[in-house]
Amino acid sequence: MSDENGRGLKKGLTSYGDAGFSLFLRKAFIKGMGYSDDALDRPIIGIVDTASGFNACHANVPDLIEAVKRGVMLAGALPVPFPTISIHESFSHPTSMFLRNLMAMDTEEMIRAQPMDAVVLIGGCDKTVPAQLMGAASAGIPAIQLVTGPMLTGSHRGEKVGACTDCRRFWARHRAGEVDADEISDVNSQLVPGAGTCGVMGTASTMALVVEALGMMAPGGATPPAVSADRRRIAETSGALAVKMAASALTPDRIMTAAAFENALAVLLATGGSTNGIVHLAAMAGRMGLTLDLDAFDRMGRKVPVLVDLKPSGQHYMQDLHAAGGLATILRELKDLLHLDCLTVSGRTLGEEIDAAPSGWSQSIVAPVSAPHYPEGGMAVVRGNLAPGGAIVKQSAATPALMTHTGRAVVFSSIADMAERVDDPDLDVDADDILVLQNAGPKGAPGMPEAGYMPIPKKLAARGVKDMVRISDARMSGTASGTIVLHVTPESAEGGPLALVRTGDVIELDVPNRRLSLTVSEAELAKRRVDFSPPVHPGSNRGYKRLFLETVLQADKGCDFDFLVPPSGGSVPGD
Repeated sequence: MSDENGRGLKKGLTSYGDAGFSLFLRKAFIKGMGYSDDALDRPIIGIVDTASGFNACHANVPDLIEAVKRGVMLAGALPVPFPTISIHESFSHPTSMFLRNLMAMDTEEMIRAQPMDAVVLIGGCDKTVPAQLMGAASAGIPAIQLVTGPMLTGSHRGEKVGACTDCRRFWARHRAGEVDADEISDVNSQLVPGAGTCGVMGTASTMALVVEALGMMAPGGATPPAVSADRRRIAETSGALAVKMAASALTPDRIMTAAAFENALAVLLATGGSTNGIVHLAAMAGRMGLTLDLDAFDRMGRKVPVLVDLKPSGQHYMQDLHAAGGLATILRELKDLLHLDCLTVSGRTLGEEIDAAPSGWSQSIVAPVSAPHYPEGGMAVVRGNLAPGGAIVKQSAATPALMTHTGRAVVFSSIADMAERVDDPDLDVDADDILVLQNAGPKGAPGMPEAGYMPIPKKLAARGVKDMVRISDARMSGTASGTIVLHVTPESAEGGPLALVRTGDVIELDVPNRRLSLTVSEAELAKRRVDFSPPVHPGSNRGYKRLFLETVLQADKGCDFDFLVPPSGGSVPGD
């Protein structure tokens, strides 16, 4: 009989009806890899390998695996790398979010299926880190996250540039006719100068910082650049910590507590982090039986200001934050707002790690709480008859003049409809209008793509219009900026009010008062509801797409699959 609770090579024996034979056979085959009995008698540390020829963000994974292996062996255990799915944002059809839960399931089942006493999770590009932590949380063995790290910046005609805020900025200028074909080709070669994740406060950087704040990453592990010696030293440390965690049975449930998620949410707000972060943290908390309370999160945002001057809410890059002291510099400023007694992967508390970090020095990237870069948190939650379940706006990256705005809706019924009509010279649209995108949510797209950053209609862009209020049930890249309302819940495909908006309707956005309203009578909405029909997606009668569409939760629940989430045992943040 298989001993799922064994140690090392004896853990989770394959079922042959004879445990002795199962171990004998397992040892016979792994000895074919050249291992000695001494090596095979040690604790086993799994290392998740997400390298892929399609994933430049993970191009340094082979080097990191070697550094992790070194840390594991120096600590007296046996490192064993194994592959899982690798997801890259721009190489995932229809969207990386569609595949996040599949990667989480793959990660969980491979951890369960193979003998390991702890696991080092190597990820980086956007959805890989939450997927790995969702899987590890459910698998329940000691786990530590190692991110691949941010890329360094490039240079275009003397200007520092980096993916992918500058990708969007230059593309918008190209659409507006300000940048010609030759220059857009030149900048395309400079935006990603090498391995690593986006060097701005996009989703990858956001998740790295919030996961370190959560306690699931080696202290100082969020910011070292992908190609740096610091990154390799963090990898070695992660390997050594995994061995220590295995010995003390330091499992995710002891670290990923409600209080720890509050710390992560505080860092999300203080960094002007990606709106994707709130979806991923909701999913990760959900795996621990916790429900994310959006209203409490919004109240937290009234107290936690944006401290970090990074694009798209500021002007700098992750390598600048690393030079400024990394997350520790932020945590010192937030100390009075954090739960300092939360346990981390080091075995010490967050407060102890803050005290152990190098003392601060003069820098201009992280502002003091007394003089923040933005007076409130990076995100706000708005509600109203258009978003009864809530919606998110990244207020720190929005245009102040548009934060309170009333305008006429210009509606696109789908992403395809938007692509077909947004640049039509005959489109009836003006700068004061509000662009509305329907059927771009978890089920509507499917996969909730980053289509919320709707392009400014070309004829308006040519007139110099840089921003408009845009509303959808989609997501937005953390690298993007603008007055953009996202994650409208319930989504259009579920029959939410967003599905009932028609061109010409008047919409009121009032971010300071957290309102989003459609000025259409309930009687009229009831008439429109009669004609509602959800979108039908080709290929949805089978396979993963069918599983996704039948079980995916809404954005406020993290877009996880309903059957993977245990019953709720509390909410975060608490008041």
